[in-house]
Amino acid sequence: MSGPVTIYTDGACKGNPGPGGWGALLAWGAREKELFGGEAQTTNNRMELTAVIRALESLKRPCEIELYTDSQYVKQGIERWIHGWKRNGWLTSARKPVKNSELWRELEEATARHRIRWHWVKGHNDHPGNTRADALANRGVEMIQPINASP
Repeated sequence: MSGPVTIYTDGACKGNPGPGGWGALLAWGAREKELFGGEAQTTNNRMELTAVIRALESLKRPCEIELYTDSQYVKQGIERWIHGWKRNGWLTSARKPVKNSELWRELEEATARHRIRWHWVKGHNDHPGNTRADALANRGVEMIQPINASP
């Protein structure tokens, strides 16, 4: 693989909590890979984290990565907050358990073998990669709750 892998991720939730989906678009050179999935009862933040985790886990070897997310929760969490959470035994500064700590641990493990530059993009702002990741996340929701199904 030459050059960095570019990854766009997104999460979606119909109700928060509610049925949710995650999506990731991976691109390197002229090749692309789409990933998506869903969960019946989840939150948007969990789906945002899951999208990144599944994208990173899909890579077969260590890579240089440009990762784009519209989630400040994910970007700030992995770049800044996680260090304090770990130091505090996975407690917040208010001494409460960190929400989604099992996913943060999975994300930390998934990032360990890669060199990642994190980028935030404004969601629903016609950014082509983010728009595609959003569509994939919504496909993940549809797997769980088909569009024509009643709640």
